[in-house]
Amino acid sequence: VQLQASGGGSVQAGGSLRLSCAASGFTIGSHVMGWFRQAPGNEREFVAAFNWGGVTFYADSVKGRFTISRDYAKNTIYLQLSNLKPEDAADYYCAMMRPLGNIRDKKNYDYWGQGTQVTVSS
Repeated sequence: VQLQASGGGSVQAGGSLRLSCAASGFTIGSHVMGWFRQAPGNEREFVAAFNWGGVTFYADSVKGRFTISRDYAKNTIYLQLSNLKPEDAADYYCAMMRPLGNIRDKKNYDYWGQGTQVTVSS
């Protein structure tokens, strides 16, 4: 199992980015997939995820601004970040969850990609 995250960068407040997470060794459609982020000195926090049925979940802080999506053909999930704020700056991680558990709890995710850094200037 491998997850390769990319797409981070430096933008001004109000800008947009699209993060990608290419999966290998498994099929994304068979697993709960999520995005988390971690700013320096902070805990890793939930951002967005799909459940088994494709229902999406978002942290309140990003709802209406971020959109999680997936491309089965490319076995890749995405996170569209829009209207970025300085407080969105962090390393963003994609992850695959074990079969059962709270979708918002990082402890339930077994496989993680490397982080991709997002910097937002005011």
